[in-house]
Amino acid sequence: MGVMMQAFHWDCPRVDGCEFAWWPFVRDRVPSLAHVGFTALWLPPVHKTANIGGASMGYDPYDYYDLGEFDQKGSVKTWFGSRQELGDLIESAHGHGLSVVADMVINHNGGADGEEVNPITGLSRWTKFEPKSGKFTRNWECFHPCPYETWDDGTFGDMPDLSHRNPYVFGEILKVARWLVEEIGFDGFRYDFVKGYGTWIVTAIQEYRYLRNGQPFKPYGVGEDWDSARTIDNWITETNAWNDNPVDAFDFPLRNMLKALCDVYGFSLRNLATWETVVQKQPLGAVTFVENHDTRDGEKPIIRDKLLAYAYILTHEGYPCVFWKDYYNWQLGKEGTPHGIAALVQVHETHAGGGTEVLRADDDFYIMQRRGDGEKRGLLFVLNNRGDRWNGAWVPTQWRNIRFSPVAWWSGSDLSRPADQWTQADGWGQFWAPPRGYAVYAPES
Repeated sequence: MGVMMQAFHWDCPRVDGCEFAWWPFVRDRVPSLAHVGFTALWLPPVHKTANIGGASMGYDPYDYYDLGEFDQKGSVKTWFGSRQELGDLIESAHGHGLSVVADMVINHNGGADGEEVNPITGLSRWTKFEPKSGKFTRNWECFHPCPYETWDDGTFGDMPDLSHRNPYVFGEILKVARWLVEEIGFDGFRYDFVKGYGTWIVTAIQEYRYLRNGQPFKPYGVGEDWDSARTIDNWITETNAWNDNPVDAFDFPLRNMLKALCDVYGFSLRNLATWETVVQKQPLGAVTFVENHDTRDGEKPIIRDKLLAYAYILTHEGYPCVFWKDYYNWQLGKEGTPHGIAALVQVHETHAGGGTEVLRADDDFYIMQRRGDGEKRGLLFVLNNRGDRWNGAWVPTQWRNIRFSPVAWWSGSDLSRPADQWTQADGWGQFWAPPRGYAVYAPES
């Protein structure tokens, strides 16, 4: 499926010194990302926002049709740049073979232009929206509570929640999606906070009959449902029922497992084969990740040895998503070496095909094989949780009399290249990983 880059982090324009110029900043890195092997960019919400209390990351949309061209809410540009600069970024990404995913925030709005009394509650709320684009104007009937729905699935802060069952709102959301795909050039959607609305609206957006350059086009889709594996699995199943353009979901339970792997002393690697995750239930519907913009506070970020987690998602099944801040700001990309995310992305794109089979899993040692599929011949992934020495074991592989070479490896204490290994006539072979580190071996053709 490729590898996605989440091309932003929280307050990235300010943190990276690119306020109102994030789009050119990302565009300049597109050629190197494509060269490494990334296949998609997930961008932050592109619409003009409320900007209450300062420039916003985009999760409080005000004018869905202002991508940085109307003078409203304190600026012409969005915090990320102008519409022209966004277009240049998308054009560059497409020119280098990368698709571009839009962050679709359709649960709530912010920055209304006026208050209205809701006759159902008798309370005054900020629900009157008259954006300068002149499109998708809104009043109290567009938000909960309203005549069209008696139940709001979930609220997000104090911002008014859109009522998707209002025919006008439903139609306008589809128009926004069509505009983003057909005119702006987005190739898919990341659906923000899907707990706040019915699965049917996502299905409707996915199934809309889009045309690009006169040809039918189906956008990619992935939902953010921060919950248990069972709940996410149910959301995927319900959203994709009677849907000919299925949607994926982020694997939050897997991320919890990866944090434990990296940060919990004495974590048993047996858990890697038994932890309940989305990828375990629906490997073709899981987007795996290590960090994102919402894991930034308190005890949420992974503190130790994060490359172990990236080695896991970039060798196992699922659609992996890499976090910009990890790759660039924390310098875990390590392009040009076998020791970082860049090498693992290349491993994913070259070798990580076919089903997964765990060959050994004990407290301190884990080996799995990807069986290969088509041009991807498969791999062996070895993880060592002992911090005092190299660790190895004999395991029964599917390959006979084959030489294996290490293609990616890392340890916080020993970056020595693992030795090549041979499997015997019966498929058994011995494979090693460095202290508190990993090694990925690929079969030679």
